[in-house]
Amino acid sequence: MVDLKSIMQAKRTINGFVEKTPFVISTKLSKRFKTEVYLKSENLQRTGAYKIRGAYNMISHLSDEQKSHGVIAASAGNHAQGVAISAREFCIRAVIVMPEATPLLKVSGTKNLGAEVILKGDNFDEAYSYALEYAKENNLTFVHPFDNEYVQAGQGTIALEMFEDVEDLDCLIIPVGGGGMISGVASCAKQINPDIKIIAVSSKGAPAMYESFKAKKPVNSNYVKTIADGISVRDASPITLKHILDTVDEFVQVDDEEIASAVLFLLEEQKIVVEGAGAAGVAALMSGKLKNIKDKKIGIILSGGNIDVQMLNIIIEKGLIKTFRKMTINVTLIDKPGALMGLTDALKKSNANIVKIDYDRFSTNLDYGDAAITITLETKGEEHQKNVIKTLSESGYRFTQIF
Repeated sequence: MVDLKSIMQAKRTINGFVEKTPFVISTKLSKRFKTEVYLKSENLQRTGAYKIRGAYNMISHLSDEQKSHGVIAASAGNHAQGVAISAREFCIRAVIVMPEATPLLKVSGTKNLGAEVILKGDNFDEAYSYALEYAKENNLTFVHPFDNEYVQAGQGTIALEMFEDVEDLDCLIIPVGGGGMISGVASCAKQINPDIKIIAVSSKGAPAMYESFKAKKPVNSNYVKTIADGISVRDASPITLKHILDTVDEFVQVDDEEIASAVLFLLEEQKIVVEGAGAAGVAALMSGKLKNIKDKKIGIILSGGNIDVQMLNIIIEKGLIKTFRKMTINVTLIDKPGALMGLTDALKKSNANIVKIDYDRFSTNLDYGDAAITITLETKGEEHQKNVIKTLSESGYRFTQIF
């Protein structure tokens, strides 16, 4: 385990620079699951994620000579910004190697904090390999996102803050990528309360740590593909795996659909914007995969809020379709004056709001004299969509529902 004294020292080190983020009850989740659910909003942290804690703590412990040469890190985004802002605070050079597919928001955010950004590789592990080479060639100190005792201790300060606000927590749900946060948080929690239950959550699209936990030895993945880029790590770390094996009681996986549903829930119901990794803990709860949680006090860490706007838009659009609040239909009309008006009148009767319409009379797939109308409608649930379909059918329209 990460030593509790090191975590307490880290809290003193980062105090004044790192925000103490809110840790408040979610009445909606608590009521839904008949338990007390508290959300730790690290999405409201400086730079929008918890990573600043470990980065600042490590950089503060560098020697003057190391600081004079500067630091380098590999990151999908949140660690990058944590290192960048911490390096700026100490007035030292920072170079960040990021995967080429890193969202623009995280790239620009890192540059705006004064760091030099190098885009390299398809995933974190490829960026990591390049960063190690670059560090040697340029005499820079590598700031590891999770395989470092100072980084892990810094992340562990999250748990100290949670216990300050809610002393009698029964369970913590923690997202896992490389394992730096759970190493520090779980170690801290177990030393304060050995009976507390620790639940780790990873993405099915990045299964290395989950498979390693099951096998009790490092198992690397052949692929990484998930919307939760903050926990998108291909290879399992033996260092953090040991901490996980020492502290974690239960380990579950969530898929992208479950993560997206949690992102949308937090946005709509809690008015909280989180990225995929930040929603993983809530996704695990909402998926129904967790055991024996009724009547418990549960803390969930929302690890970050740096979600790409385009990704958020896709999640919202898919969520609206999944919850029957948007539908698209293709209607075949006889191409004559007033035909479209008749269709819109039918839709008006079913109280469906048109948000997009496309009129095509030139497609070679159409019979002569026909037109294809593609309409996207705003609806109020599954029953409302059934009513729309019934109204169109009774009005004699030929149509297909696209989604």
